[in-house]
Amino acid sequence: MPRTRTDSESLVFSQARQQQSVMMPIPGVFQNIFQGRKMQGKFGSLENPRKFKDQDFDYLREYCQRQRILFEDETFPAHISSIGPSLLSEDKLRSLKWKRPSEIHRDPQLLVEGASRFDIVQGDIGDCWVLAALGALTTQRRFLENVLPGNQGFTQSYSGIFHFRFWQFGEWVDVVVDDRLPFLNGKYLSVQPRSCNEFWPSLLEKAYAKLRGSYQNLHWGFMSEALVDFTGGVQMQFGLKNPSPFLQDIILAAIRSKSLMGCSTLKGQEFSNVEMENGLVKGHAYTVTGTEQVPYKNGWINLIRVWNPWGKGEWNGPWSDKSGEWKYVDSDLRRKINVLREDGEFWISCKDFLQQFAQINICNLTPTFLDFEKQQKPWSGFLYINPWLKGSIGEGSCIFDTFFKNPQCLVTVKGSDLPSNGHNVVVTLMQKPSGHSMSNKDRLPIGLMLYKVDSEFQSLKGTLPQSFFSQTTTTTELKQGLSESREITSTFFLDPGNYIIVPYRKHHDQESDLKLRVFQKGAELPGDGSRKLTSMNMPKTVPKTYQDDSYEDIFARYANQSSELEVSQLQRLLNEVVLNDQSIIVEGGGFSLDACRGILLLMDISVNGRLNLEEFRHLWKRLNICKNLFREYDGNRSGLLDFSGLRDSVQRAGFSVSKEMLNLMALRYGDHGRLNFPNFVCCMIRLQTVIKVFQNLTKDGQGVYLSKEEWLQIIMSS
Repeated sequence: MPRTRTDSESLVFSQARQQQSVMMPIPGVFQNIFQGRKMQGKFGSLENPRKFKDQDFDYLREYCQRQRILFEDETFPAHISSIGPSLLSEDKLRSLKWKRPSEIHRDPQLLVEGASRFDIVQGDIGDCWVLAALGALTTQRRFLENVLPGNQGFTQSYSGIFHFRFWQFGEWVDVVVDDRLPFLNGKYLSVQPRSCNEFWPSLLEKAYAKLRGSYQNLHWGFMSEALVDFTGGVQMQFGLKNPSPFLQDIILAAIRSKSLMGCSTLKGQEFSNVEMENGLVKGHAYTVTGTEQVPYKNGWINLIRVWNPWGKGEWNGPWSDKSGEWKYVDSDLRRKINVLREDGEFWISCKDFLQQFAQINICNLTPTFLDFEKQQKPWSGFLYINPWLKGSIGEGSCIFDTFFKNPQCLVTVKGSDLPSNGHNVVVTLMQKPSGHSMSNKDRLPIGLMLYKVDSEFQSLKGTLPQSFFSQTTTTTELKQGLSESREITSTFFLDPGNYIIVPYRKHHDQESDLKLRVFQKGAELPGDGSRKLTSMNMPKTVPKTYQDDSYEDIFARYANQSSELEVSQLQRLLNEVVLNDQSIIVEGGGFSLDACRGILLLMDISVNGRLNLEEFRHLWKRLNICKNLFREYDGNRSGLLDFSGLRDSVQRAGFSVSKEMLNLMALRYGDHGRLNFPNFVCCMIRLQTVIKVFQNLTKDGQGVYLSKEEWLQIIMSS
């Protein structure tokens, strides 16, 4: 049996963690360094999730096995700091004990006959919102297996370490924890397993607490957030006070499409969980686990099955376990669906459900639950990520000179996209937490605006100008307006045409990150640089505003017989095609051979001194971004960007650099501080590349550890 490590071993262990945390960089000219990475595939995908706190589960477990020690997580220690300062009184915090499963039961298991909602019994922490979402997760194995990886447990490879995966702001993260669980007065502080030797609920909850910053940050929250974190899907909330006339159709469609569902009751005057006479709990989250249409007397009645994360405490009104209504139901059907046991699960009529519950949450990879008819065109999802720009519009403001600089997402609705009922476009906007606590106080009021693009502006390419927003009066503010929620969702039935979606927020003097997702009925991948959401993998990308689909023809005209571009051919292409664009003013000469050699080196993924079609496609995207930026900030049409133009274009592109760095860029690439278009292209491509290199070399944003060889490769290629 592995032992707990000593203090001296802890120092060695910490050093080992630092060594394994040094990751190799990224594509382009740095591909040779990047190949040193252990994992392959899209970073942030399920196959290659981001390592939360820079902890690699396989490496750490193997290290513990070699040293014959049990893992102790220094980033989420068995200490009151992991509990949080306000969850318990000081005397209770001092009384906490941390126990491993082997100290709790002689035969601990991660799973006993699979994972089920009935394995979960909520403890004293008010995290019913998490457990209700977790209960829903267990009903759909395709989602559960993403969060709960296999190949771990209390078998021969046991080393006191476990890991779980969650979706965060467009990417999957892998969270490592040790198996020391908090106990107070001999009882689980939080969730406890119904089976005394089954520990997956407690360990998964601990991993989620680590992701959120502490156990305290699980005490009260929003089921909508947990549903998205467990699936990476789109979530919608439906109020039941004045329910949609389509609500019953939506619930049936959700069941049919195997969506996750939860619901909650109204809060009372008291903030604690108070059980009412009918058996329901005020301000409590539940899981919706099924529906059934039951023949009753001379008709039919619609029932909804609901589960309480307490593992007990059930509705005692009509259609509860022992209610008289069941006497009128066929005995075979009654025995099949009406299980008489105290497990927290119960049936309730649809009518009583609407009266007793305040809202229902539904989540799936795409909004298939809005499809009322069985045969529908599939939904396509597109993901956009961009930083907020300072100066974005505030609530009730008409600052069109700043609003047009916000990210703009183009949506084209075709006649074939229109469903017979329901909606054809769903938009969600999520803000990335600014700190580690993920608390509501760190969130900014955010909103979305939808504009119909009239024929007057149809021919414009790139972002719509300031004049569009000052002239266009047919704007539609999305339904919620400004909200401090982590994510807002709106649905639309849009007529054929072009629309743009523009996010905004109240505090225009702050910067933050946003994620905009657009789900569209029957749409194809847009040509604006966004990525299509496929399966559970939602890659992060920064959208560009314009793309010329003729790049393949241009490449074919200039490429050599091997279908590749050498530096001289690239120079001819850039000077004869790119600089011939009448929308930009070119001053001070074209692309020099040395400049083209530098560009090629940065875009050359295979590091062979030539560009193939795929590599040229990436370069073509960047060239079009640079054209849009240069055209926008060359205000006097001089063909040169001054310092302020360079600053604004860098900010508009989503890069945050210091004034000192901007001065250095102007000095390196400018003539008397002013940049012509070829030099601007060289500057921006290099800036984006080196930033991407740094982001992939470091996980904490603080420092990069390089070998001499790696340092030389980066410097000499720059």
